[in-house]
Amino acid sequence: MGAGGRMLVDGKKEEKRGSVNRIPIEKPPFTLGQIKQAIPPHCFRRSLLRSFSYVVHDLCLASLFYYIATSYFHFLPQPFSYIAWPVYWVLQGCILTGVWVIAHECGHHAFSDYQWVDDTVGLILHSALLVPYFSWKISHRRHHSNTGSMERDEVFVPKPKSKLSCFAKYLNNPPGRVLSLVVTLTLGWPMYLAFNVSGRYYDRLASHYNPYGPIYSDRERLQVYISDTGIFAVIYVLYKIAATKGLAWLLCTYGVPLLIVNAFLVLITYLQHTHSALPHYDSSEWDWLRGALSTMDRDYGVLNKVFHNITDTHVAHHLFSTMPHYHAMEATKAIKPILGKYYPFDGTPIYKAMWREAKECLYVEPDVGGGGGGSKGVFWYRNKF
Repeated sequence: MGAGGRMLVDGKKEEKRGSVNRIPIEKPPFTLGQIKQAIPPHCFRRSLLRSFSYVVHDLCLASLFYYIATSYFHFLPQPFSYIAWPVYWVLQGCILTGVWVIAHECGHHAFSDYQWVDDTVGLILHSALLVPYFSWKISHRRHHSNTGSMERDEVFVPKPKSKLSCFAKYLNNPPGRVLSLVVTLTLGWPMYLAFNVSGRYYDRLASHYNPYGPIYSDRERLQVYISDTGIFAVIYVLYKIAATKGLAWLLCTYGVPLLIVNAFLVLITYLQHTHSALPHYDSSEWDWLRGALSTMDRDYGVLNKVFHNITDTHVAHHLFSTMPHYHAMEATKAIKPILGKYYPFDGTPIYKAMWREAKECLYVEPDVGGGGGGSKGVFWYRNKF
């Protein structure tokens, strides 16, 4: 059936967007325990040695790219150097995104059986990428606890039409979408960390750098201080490097790859939680399992492996976040028959999906009487002004 049509599944009509049916909003006919029973037990075992092998692998590749760029690029004739540096930026950005994912896994206690090891590795790796490790770990944990909730989710929380900015409708055109995507991919991550842009509503300024902000409780403030200390330490090192090597050198070897890391991070998260087939729920309808299933697995091609499969096993990750990434593909294959039509996957090429979601997913509204199940507490994306 064509895009935008209707498709009959198990005797019920479900609206279709692109190649993916809307996720059912009825209570699933299975439990989390039944999903877990379908997964081989070894998938939940964390190996310290194997986890470190991925750290070593990624850091060795990053070091190799750095060595080649700094040792040989200046020998290249002028036209070729203009090509070589962008290639380095993309390759280094992709590899460092993999490093970022490993640090993210540390925050979920999926790296090893030892919490202190996970936090030490995560703090070092995330700080090196200018991420406040503990501060983000805390808010990200709440995201996993409240995925799909209109009131309590922490990131990429969609807005109802009534709460859109006054200029939003003027960006609903190709030039406006290009501008929105460029700003989101370049500034989205630092703006989220500093000012909670695209995050949940708080009654005052929320920042991942403020130990006394509304995101954190009294017992969590020390961890925020530690995260800030890690960031300040790395900034000081970067300052000393810039003073020695020059700012241009630092931007070429570290700054631009970091921008690519940030862009990939925002893009991955955006596409995992933004799709016209994914529902969001208010407090009258939300429950943890349906929220966890309101995420989208995507296909990034060869980058799936580079990004340690955070892209194409995100549903399994939301169900069992302490599972190490190297078992997530096997677990995903095991749970697909159990989840059935509750398993969301979209294989649309990423550049097309990014543009489509930016065009179709502008705000959410309850779909009373429509294909979404007719509940005031269930919200679906819309794009008409």
